[in-house]
Amino acid sequence: MNRPDWPAIDRWLMGEAWTGSRARDHAVHLCDTIGPRWSGSDAEWEAIHFIRDQLTGAGLDDVQVEEFGLDTWNWSKAEARLQPGDLSLQILPFIRCPSFAVEARVVDVGFGTPRAVEEKRSQLVGSVAVMSMAYEPFTTPEPHAYRLHRLALAGAVAAVVVDAKNGGRMEYHSSHDSRDPDLPQMPLPAVATSREHGDLLRRSATSVTLEVEALFSADARTANVSACLRGTCWPDEHLLLGGHHDTVICAPGGNDNASGTIAVLETARVLAALRRDTGQSPGRAIRFVTFSAEEQGFRGSFEYVERHYSDDGNRPRPRLAINLDELSAGHMKGLVLGFPHLRGLVQRQFDDMKDGLQCHIMSQIDGSSDHFPFLLRGIDAGHLWRWRFRGRHPDSDYHHEAADTSDKLNVRELKEYAGQLARLLLRLSWLPPEEWPENTITPQQVQQRLSAERGSVVRIY
Repeated sequence: MNRPDWPAIDRWLMGEAWTGSRARDHAVHLCDTIGPRWSGSDAEWEAIHFIRDQLTGAGLDDVQVEEFGLDTWNWSKAEARLQPGDLSLQILPFIRCPSFAVEARVVDVGFGTPRAVEEKRSQLVGSVAVMSMAYEPFTTPEPHAYRLHRLALAGAVAAVVVDAKNGGRMEYHSSHDSRDPDLPQMPLPAVATSREHGDLLRRSATSVTLEVEALFSADARTANVSACLRGTCWPDEHLLLGGHHDTVICAPGGNDNASGTIAVLETARVLAALRRDTGQSPGRAIRFVTFSAEEQGFRGSFEYVERHYSDDGNRPRPRLAINLDELSAGHMKGLVLGFPHLRGLVQRQFDDMKDGLQCHIMSQIDGSSDHFPFLLRGIDAGHLWRWRFRGRHPDSDYHHEAADTSDKLNVRELKEYAGQLARLLLRLSWLPPEEWPENTITPQQVQQRLSAERGSVVRIY
């Protein structure tokens, strides 16, 4: 078996990633031409067909649109008025917030900590609680889902959650923690408001009228898109590179997650071009997937894992799955794995690439994106060391909002991502099976870890 000439291949891959890049064209099409891509919508189906056509045109093998059903949500009305003064308050419903209408007194619970809620307990029954999304300084951080659950138990009928961003900005949020299946999906109706309007609410209002009209659909259709490059030495084994193509309702999704979608497409294109022009194929197959419904509970990646890696014991699992999410907020620093046993193997590939990239291990199970369903099955999975960690671009703090437009994409860095990911995946594809440490992680062990970590904020750096 002839090993690849890595210096020559590296030059080819990085050159093609830069000079042949279609990243800018893809960004314009996904964000500007198609726009917001809420799963189950017509716009998302436009994106699905676009991704399929790009993978087919690049020469990938086995391109498929894997359709599935989706229980989805939307809203048609979200209004709030303050008393006294009959002032309007700008709000966004939390994802999957039910329809509700309430007029009640306002109770400020600060950051929603146990201390703050206990101090206001006698006032909270029948009230609308106002809570900051941020963590209370110098206090053990607690996920906002648990704080909302505390407010529901104290008798609040709804919550207005104040976003931490400046400039009148507010985002779509969820009210659950994916790591805790026992936590209610929607403990009480909740809406977000901007930092500025939150200050107005706290200073000026004694009561608030809230009204949300929500729309639920149990029969929406959506799809993941998948393709592969077949392996020449170990055809029954594979690696996986994925990222979600959907957005929240209002967002063109430049950073979240056209960036990850484009990196999947560009990495696939570069490796397919290498095979076409030089004859160099992967040693084991590399699968490329764009997931649907990440913004709706990782439904696409859950569907993909269930369909391809169910526990019947007959379906080979990926040696490693890498998830790409929000790549335009920082350059590639390395890879963060969910489990520790592949750290040395991956770091040796980074060292061979000679770019100072590092492999790290999350100290907790990270339930923030599409790597989570893989980890739940005990599958080796990770995500890139980028925006969630130190070094984020200060002008790229955009994801679940209308301002997450195509200009938020850093095209030069996306070219680097495609080249570096192609180099890493090709190296991993050529490592013989005997060089891979055995994965002994079981789903039961993962559940034990999750139980121990419930209620905590994932340590990200």
